[in-house]
Amino acid sequence: MNHTELDDKNVQIGLSGWGDHDEIYPKGTKAGEKLQVYSNRFPIVELDSSFYAVPSPERMQKWSEQTPDSFGFIVKAYQGMTGHARGKIPFADTRSMFQAFRESAEEMQKAGKLRAILFQYPPWFDCDRKHVEMLRRTREWMDGFPLALEFRHQSWFHGEMMDKTLGFMREEGWIHSICDEPQAGEGSVPMILEPTRDDFTLVRLHGRNAAGWHSSGQPNWREVRYLYRYNEQELLEWEGNINKLLESTQNCWVIFNNNSGGDAAGNAIQLMNLLNLEAPELPPDQLTLFED
Repeated sequence: MNHTELDDKNVQIGLSGWGDHDEIYPKGTKAGEKLQVYSNRFPIVELDSSFYAVPSPERMQKWSEQTPDSFGFIVKAYQGMTGHARGKIPFADTRSMFQAFRESAEEMQKAGKLRAILFQYPPWFDCDRKHVEMLRRTREWMDGFPLALEFRHQSWFHGEMMDKTLGFMREEGWIHSICDEPQAGEGSVPMILEPTRDDFTLVRLHGRNAAGWHSSGQPNWREVRYLYRYNEQELLEWEGNINKLLESTQNCWVIFNNNSGGDAAGNAIQLMNLLNLEAPELPPDQLTLFED
């Protein structure tokens, strides 16, 4: 399949969150209006705020109602469900935490807007039997939802473990979240261009800022960790990668998360143009922001 055969059903390109990309909105757009504007420019978004707090079902319903019928959300799993949370979680126990998230996600699923729930695990979540059992339990407790899986520890893909990890994901029905990220030690994973389901594959582009990758504990980590702009050659490589993925998966979702410097939207539009997909029309006063 070459890029001239692609359409917006095969490949959907979007951004992580809709609140931080001021360059795609007309001046004066209010915060409460941004999702509606965003969803008429991009076909998919990663809902990142659900990582920090479980949204109410009413909030999920409202977000669904603000977007077109064809629009989709990748919903990031709550941090307490992936082991990121530090301190006491605001739930009676682990099972009730998962149940609250299920009830939240069900509203979006009923509206036909839920594409997947993304379980991104922390760098200390290594390839260990107890963690494999946690993944099995998560898959069981979240039965009925499409789940995407992203690791941040190299041990899952080191040597012979790569094939075993991919095989496990296929057996359990996980959507592979393929990462483009800095290769900065064991707290990062290589780019493995292997779908684990034949219907959907997720790609997340975090940038390649190796110097800022391990800045999580620093006060300015949001400003440096994803500070990176993909150049044209790198995006051309991703054009080829996407075509390769589509040889063994029907649909590919691509999320740009390199927004510490406001580069995500510009790079997303560049890739959409390279793939001959319908790119969003930007406000006239914002067009110059995307010129090289």
